Amino acid sequence: MSKRYGRTVALEELDLTVPAGEVFGFLGPNGAGKSTTIRLLLGLARPTAGRAWVSGVPALDVARAHRHLASVPADVALWPQLTGAETLDLLGSLGPGTDTAYRAELVERFALDPSRPARTYSSGNRQKVALVAAFATRAPLLVLDEPTSGLDPLMEQQFQHAVREARERGQTVFLSSHQLAEVEAVCDRVGILRAGRLVEVAEVSALRALHRTEVEAVFTGPAPALDGLPGVADVEVPGPGRLRFTLVGPPAAALRALAAAELDGLRVREPGLEEIFLGYYGSEPR
Repeated sequence: MSKRYGRTVALEELDLTVPAGEVFGFLGPNGAGKSTTIRLLLGLARPTAGRAWVSGVPALDVARAHRHLASVPADVALWPQLTGAETLDLLGSLGPGTDTAYRAELVERFALDPSRPARTYSSGNRQKVALVAAFATRAPLLVLDEPTSGLDPLMEQQFQHAVREARERGQTVFLSSHQLAEVEAVCDRVGILRAGRLVEVAEVSALRALHRTEVEAVFTGPAPALDGLPGVADVEVPGPGRLRFTLVGPPAAALRALAAAELDGLRVREPGLEEIFLGYYGSEPR
């Protein structure tokens, strides 16, 4: 499946199958084509070439395809005059059925006040409404586009718990995300999108290859010998008494070497996903 907007290639020959009952993570930096893929999957846009299916139904047959799915967009907009409870009832009437007891449980777990009108909700609370509505349905497929944007860490844990429950019920979850930790916590497999192309599909354990940590050390003793140590890469000496390196594996060897260097300071930084993708795949798609 491909999608072009004039001369701009948003998606190029995406060929992907997600089997029933799997939690599939869809990773990529901004502009990679994740949201375009989801719009095509939901029938909100037409592909330039190719097609998508939802449970054997063409995605462009929106009325039939949406009987098999529930979705959460990255930026949730609600009817401002309706309360949260009225919104949940309305959304529940549109899909393939809702487990109202489970929905009430999710309202409590996500700490949502359903009596308030939607115009008073923060972006995080609007996200909670959409998540509760989606997880409470019995749709075979849940399509979640950056679903935890605006949620605090405690609510992110509730989200992960709800995804695992959906998997236990046999539902398929298609999860687009920027967060490696979130995907690692809940997904079975991942697809990695870069500049509109699918560059890799792998088991979630393969994400460990993407992890790296930037470390800067300030020391007064002899410079630690880090070259050639396992898990250490890109060693630099920017000035006297300073050292930079990238940790790409277990930290034990690097920590032992640093401990002997009379450290005055240590700064550790986790790169953002965009930086990680540039480092792993380079500036152009592989």
